[in-house]
Amino acid sequence: MSNFTFTTLKLALATTAAVFAVSTGSAQASYCGDGKTVTFAGIDWESGAFITEVMKTILSEGYGCAVDAIPGNSVTLEQATANNDVQIFAEEWIGRSDVWNNAAAAGQVVSVGKTFVGASEGWYVPAYMVKGDTTRGIAPTAPKLETVEQLKDPAIVKLFTDPEEPSKGRFLNCPSGWTCEGVNTAKLQAYKLTDDYVNFRPGTGTALDAAISAAYLRGEPILFYYWTPTAIMGKYDLVQLKEPAYDEACWTELTSATGKRDRGCAFPAVEVAYGLNADFAKAAPEIVEMLEKATFPLAEVNASLAYMVDEKADAEAAAKRFLATKGDVWGGWVPAEARAKIEAAVK
Repeated sequence: MSNFTFTTLKLALATTAAVFAVSTGSAQASYCGDGKTVTFAGIDWESGAFITEVMKTILSEGYGCAVDAIPGNSVTLEQATANNDVQIFAEEWIGRSDVWNNAAAAGQVVSVGKTFVGASEGWYVPAYMVKGDTTRGIAPTAPKLETVEQLKDPAIVKLFTDPEEPSKGRFLNCPSGWTCEGVNTAKLQAYKLTDDYVNFRPGTGTALDAAISAAYLRGEPILFYYWTPTAIMGKYDLVQLKEPAYDEACWTELTSATGKRDRGCAFPAVEVAYGLNADFAKAAPEIVEMLEKATFPLAEVNASLAYMVDEKADAEAAAKRFLATKGDVWGGWVPAEARAKIEAAVK
């Protein structure tokens, strides 16, 4: 064999080995390439369940991942994420949980991307109270109502008359035991509204939703606490009342059981991200890259949740509908090949 032929053969073998190494390396670089399962936190609130199902479908159909979910309450599932029993917590409200904060400080979990942007919580009234509703023949009953401060006006108080204590208005709070119930109670005291309003606490979240829906459908005045994203926000036109701007000192007092109630302020801005186990995040860069892009428009989340309520659909059905009809929203989150696979699967 000539030196030229031998040299050519060596180069060919080296090239083949290099291609094999690159191919093998690519397979190893894909977290799902060797059959690993991506386990999600089985969070059970509406938006969390919907977003989790969307992400499970994207990873299963687009990336070839085996996926699973573990049910439980949020604290247990956050700890499971820290322990790597769960890899993805799809709707983590950053800064609201000591378990998550401690795990993040210890380097066990990381926050990736923004699940959605613009979520808020506050005090609301139906928009027809302020703007009227010509299609339903409803005239505005409080056309100048904009702020919580105005709730002291006796004429405004009378609009929200409590049926059991007619000398007062009714403020519809969260159920007892929810964190928001304590905060809203503190705000009623701070805004000096306790003499004018009954602090009404429904028994359950379902009862809260039912009271809001019943009043809205009848075109009646109602004053209540609520948050986004939710089906209620997707179904009804509501106006959030303005409060003094959030500041940390004020919020610390409002959220402390022994805090002062000398002034109120707005709820803090909401930051919602994908919560990942830190080891998983290092091992699955292609999934992290996708999650960094995967921000749901808040209006789309609200609309999907409203669909679930109106059609009595579960989160899996709502996720399939979203993926089948909103490719313009999620298509840019994934590579073209993955998008084609997902679209074929949800037809």
